[in-house]
Amino acid sequence: MIASSRAAFFIAAICLLIGSASAQQPDPRAEDRKQLRAMLAEFEAAINAQSVERMIAEMDDNVTVIWLNAEVSRGKDEVRAYYGRMVGHEKAILKKYLTKASIGAPAKFYGDVAIAEGSTADEFYPIARGFFTLDSRWSTTVVRNPAGEWKIVLLHLSSNVFNNPLLDEVKADIVKGAAGGFIAGLMLMYVLTRLRRKPAAPAT
Repeated sequence: MIASSRAAFFIAAICLLIGSASAQQPDPRAEDRKQLRAMLAEFEAAINAQSVERMIAEMDDNVTVIWLNAEVSRGKDEVRAYYGRMVGHEKAILKKYLTKASIGAPAKFYGDVAIAEGSTADEFYPIARGFFTLDSRWSTTVVRNPAGEWKIVLLHLSSNVFNNPLLDEVKADIVKGAAGGFIAGLMLMYVLTRLRRKPAAPAT
């Protein structure tokens, strides 16, 4: 009985030591993860600085971007044209666009390809209406080029189309419009009722 207990103790100790050693193994992708975090930070800073050229510097020449409005840009020139059309001039939709990005699950690596995802807290400043916020999701595929640099080949942005601040505004406007129409209807009925009850002028 004592021998069996000692054997069980030693087996448990060995398993614990093996587990601790495995947990302390360095991440072989630690440097790559560091570079990807730096890329995310630079991309966020570029957006907040309204600098499309800094954004493009993090992209591959053959990049594909799917924007929040479901429009697709292929290649750096189309990315540049889209951003130029959307932000920062008198005929644009937005005066500026700010974001705070965070990483979701750890990036997955497949050789020189990595896939990452996360979320953003976005602030939009339209020219034609007031400021609004939107929580979005992003996913990206990045590749390491021959120079050893990670570059974005695919960036996909999305948001909840069933529950977001813009829909809340539309719902609120519908309620306000319905309430206003109801009140206007009551007032019209009151006026018509008063007119019908008004006695006719006596004949002369």
